Amino acid sequence: MAAIQIAATLPSIPSKWSAEKDFKVIGKLSQPTNRSLEPVGPHFLAHARRKRHHRTFSEDERIEALRTTKKTEYEDAGEISEPEDAMMLQREAKDWKTQDHYAVLGLSKYRYKATEEQIKRAHRKKVLRHHPDKKAASGKDEGDQFFKCIQRATDILQDPVKRRQFDSVDEGAEKEPPSKKDVQKKPGNFYKLWAPVFEAEGRFSKTKPVPQLGNDKSSKPEVEEFYNFWYNFDSWRTFEYLDEEVPDDNENRDQKRHQERKNNNARKKRKVEDSQRLRGLVDEVMGQDERIKRFRQESSKQKNAKKNEREAAEKAAKEAAEKKKVDDEKAAKEKEVAEKASREEGKKAKEAAKNAAKKNKRVVRGAAKDANYFVEGDATPQQIDGALNDTDKLIAVWDNEELAAVTSKLQGLTVKDEIKAVFVGEAKKMVEGGKVKEGEMKSLA
Repeated sequence: MAAIQIAATLPSIPSKWSAEKDFKVIGKLSQPTNRSLEPVGPHFLAHARRKRHHRTFSEDERIEALRTTKKTEYEDAGEISEPEDAMMLQREAKDWKTQDHYAVLGLSKYRYKATEEQIKRAHRKKVLRHHPDKKAASGKDEGDQFFKCIQRATDILQDPVKRRQFDSVDEGAEKEPPSKKDVQKKPGNFYKLWAPVFEAEGRFSKTKPVPQLGNDKSSKPEVEEFYNFWYNFDSWRTFEYLDEEVPDDNENRDQKRHQERKNNNARKKRKVEDSQRLRGLVDEVMGQDERIKRFRQESSKQKNAKKNEREAAEKAAKEAAEKKKVDDEKAAKEKEVAEKASREEGKKAKEAAKNAAKKNKRVVRGAAKDANYFVEGDATPQQIDGALNDTDKLIAVWDNEELAAVTSKLQGLTVKDEIKAVFVGEAKKMVEGGKVKEGEMKSLA
């Protein structure tokens, strides 16, 4: 780079400025430090290398370029070391749509997992190995077809959109589902054989991370999460890579539109078929999953246990209701019998009391007769009627207990005055009790 010179004149010192009065010290210089300086950098190293090996500039550049080429060609041998078969080397560049771009660059084992740096290194290695000029210099005339395939593969894999389109249809990244026979050979084969299949399918998921198939120790929520995820799989997979070429000229506009419509319809059809294929795959693995069967059995056992508990509770409640009904009926019957017996006893008691009252009344009336109707000498009919009327009045106001008490007092009495005294005493009580008016019973006055 050429230097640019600019002519500039510094301003002159003012005429009144003087060092004695205008110069001001604002700091002090630090003490000097001795440091060792060594020449470094790529240019010094190149100078030292030329001096050591006694090379000229051109000789050193040629030797270093050759060493760098060999280093680049054989570096990362562990990553990019796939052999190239004869069929691949004979590919025609025009058939680029059917070629495996990862295999062309030696990245078959990485595929969609290959990083941008790996693609760059693979491209550099392939170019150094298959460049037409290098082949011609070595006496091998392979043409430039495979070199063009390398360039096409690099262009596609370094473009995020084109690489995504190719990854959508990359058959080399797919994993063939295992057969039912292979799964049944060994109990652990189910997870070992099916896990890579869903890992490969998971590369199309818009949602990350993708749930893993797990193992026989996985919990029910983990297994349910796995199948729910795949039954509702949201795929970014597209099929533009398989589109037929559309003519790019203005003379065939109708043909171009027609071909675009065909391509769009073909994409939709492939999308639907892929969704059906994936759902069938999930149905198949779910049908072979012993964990699902175990969870269903456990769920069925729990449901049966709850059902048995419910039925037992219902049976116990029914039995309790029937027992209560029987007990109630028995109690009602016993109560009815007791009430009937009570009524019978009451009836008998009433009859007995009634008979006793009749008997007591006869005794009282008989006692009045034994007392000569409460008069001295022979009683006239009027005196007899008066005594009997007064006796009936007393009997009428007495209750059964009072009647029985009076009867008890009259029992065994034979003397007329004693009998009369009992009647007079009872009459006096009735008068005092207000049941009989004073002077109403003249025969007992």
